[in-house]
Order: sequence, then C-alpha cells, then structure tokens
Amino acid sequence: MTVSNMALCCSSLLGHLSLTRLSVLRTNTITNSLYSARVSTCPSRPYTSSKVRRGVGRYVSSRLQWVNNKYENFLKRRFPRFYQLYRTFFEGFKLLFSDANEVKRIKLKMHYERLHYKDLPYRDMEKLRQFRRHVIKAIPLVLISIPPFANYLVFVLMYFFPRQLLIPHFWTPKQQAEFWEVYHSLRARYHWPVLKGLENTSNRVKDSQQQIHLKDLCAKVLRGENPRVSEILAVRGLFSGPPLGMKRMSVEQMRHISPLLFLTPRLPGFLISHRLNSHALELIQLDRALVRLGPHQLNDTEVRQACYLRGINSNGLEINQCREWLSQWLQVSSSLKDSEVSLLLHSIVFLSANYPGRH
Repeated sequence: MTVSNMALCCSSLLGHLSLTRLSVLRTNTITNSLYSARVSTCPSRPYTSSKVRRGVGRYVSSRLQWVNNKYENFLKRRFPRFYQLYRTFFEGFKLLFSDANEVKRIKLKMHYERLHYKDLPYRDMEKLRQFRRHVIKAIPLVLISIPPFANYLVFVLMYFFPRQLLIPHFWTPKQQAEFWEVYHSLRARYHWPVLKGLENTSNRVKDSQQQIHLKDLCAKVLRGENPRVSEILAVRGLFSGPPLGMKRMSVEQMRHISPLLFLTPRLPGFLISHRLNSHALELIQLDRALVRLGPHQLNDTEVRQACYLRGINSNGLEINQCREWLSQWLQVSSSLKDSEVSLLLHSIVFLSANYPGRH
C-alpha cells in the first residue's frame, strides 16, 4: 500500500471516528437534556408523597383516638365498675412496661460496668427485687393462659381473685390498702410461734448470760412491750452459730419465719433454709444500700413500702412514725454481719409485734 493510500484510509477513518464521537456527544446531550427536563418538571413528587403519608397517619391516629375516647365514655356511663377495671388494667400495663425498661437499663448497667447486686444504688436494688417477685407471681397465670381459648378463663379468674393472681400494678388504690392489710394479718399470725420457738430454744443455750438475755427479750415482747435496739443486739452471738444461726436453726423455726417474708413454709427443709438465707442476705444488702443513700432521701411512699417489707403495716401509721421505726431497724441491721442475718429475720418480730398499726 502506497503512502497516499494509507493517508486516504487514515483520513476516512478519522472522519468516521469524528462523526461517531459527535453523534455520541449529541445523543448524551439530548439524553441529559431530557433527564434534566424530567427532573425539573417533577421535583416535588417524593416530598409530596411523604407529606401525604404523614397526613394519612395523623388522620388514622386521630380517628383511633376519637374511637377510643368514645368507647371509654360509653363504658364510664353504662358500666362504671368495668370502666374502673379497664382503666386499672390499662395503667397497670403502662407501669409494667415502664418497669421492664427500667430493669433492662439496670441489667445493662451491671453488665457494662461489671457491677454486682450489692454494689447497686438502693432504688435500683429495690426495683430488681420487686420486679423479680412480680414476674414469679405472674408465671402461674401465664401458664394457665397457654391453652386455646383459656384467656377467657384467665379474665374471670383475675376478676374474682385479684389478690392471689394479679401483681400490684393491676390493683386499685383501694385494693392495695385492703390487700396489704390481709397479707400483714397473715404474717402477724406467726409472731407468737416465732417467739415461743425462741423461748424453747433458749433452754439449749449453754452460755447462762446469753440465755437470760434471750429469755428476757422474748418475755418482754410477749408482754406487749417494744424492746430497745441494745437489747436485741445483746443476743447477736446466738444467731451466728448454733442453735439459731441460719444453717443451724430447726426446720420448725424456719417454717415459722418464712411467712414473715411472704414465703411459703410448705417446702422441704433444705429448700426453706436456702430461700431464707437468700432473702435474708438480699434484705441486709438492701439495708446497707439504704444507709448509703440516707433514709431521709426516701419519699413518703418509699418509706411506707420499706417499712412494710420489714414487718409493720405502715398504712396504719403516720409518716413520722414510719421514719422513726425504719431508723430503729437500720440501727439493728447496720450492726450485723452476713453471718448474723438470722437475727435480722427475728427482728421482724422483735420490732414489729407490738408496734402501733401492727393489726
């Protein structure tokens, strides 16, 4: 091929490439122009769709709220007792959900900060203790509701047996006061058996001085008098080993003490011993956390709950009486070691048996 022919071929090739590039550029320009025009003519469609969806959501929500209000007003007018039950359950579920979130927060805090139960602040410890007991109480009701159509039976049982089946979240204020009275009267029945058991056990005490102190303490309470803190602490040595230590007590005495903590006595002896020891250690750790916080930091409701847990019916007392009693309890508790927690359990009787508002 001659040079002229090669130049001609290259010229025609370059011309073809130029035309091809020009056509591609023109096509891209036209495409971009059409796309720009399409975007410029429809800039607000996604924004408008989201506004419409939000508007529809608000409308549906408002209509549901309106229907719910109409339904509640109907119940309130026609079925006032059922309306009260409905509101109690509704608020109860809200409180239960709130408590569950709070417990989750505490558990995460314990995990990430590597905290033990005894290291927690008082209110966190109390929240975990209450929530665990509420969950345990709710388990039988959940099991009953598992079979098909059993939920109707559950509602009937909850209506007729609220104290036995429902946790306090679902009690009305009137029911709470009434049920506290019932539970306290049930545990107060065991004050006398606990004291008589101590009197009988005192005969096995080898230290004559300690034996006299224990008999005098029991006699004083049985006469209807309130013992001093110093009189209770004077016998502390008998409650760390035989015959009244946590693992040295008779099974009969443990069965009398269990109801003081709202525990069933109808279990084998080794299980009762384990549960009593666990609850006693939990209680003394709770007391230590309360001392760190300062009892004066508790509001009136928290003070009444703390006193009720430790043995007195605080509903029948003035708030100043509750604070005074709680102070005495903490004087005893803060003086005890873990090995002496048996005395703390017996102090439920020593300090509350003759205190005003006990029945």
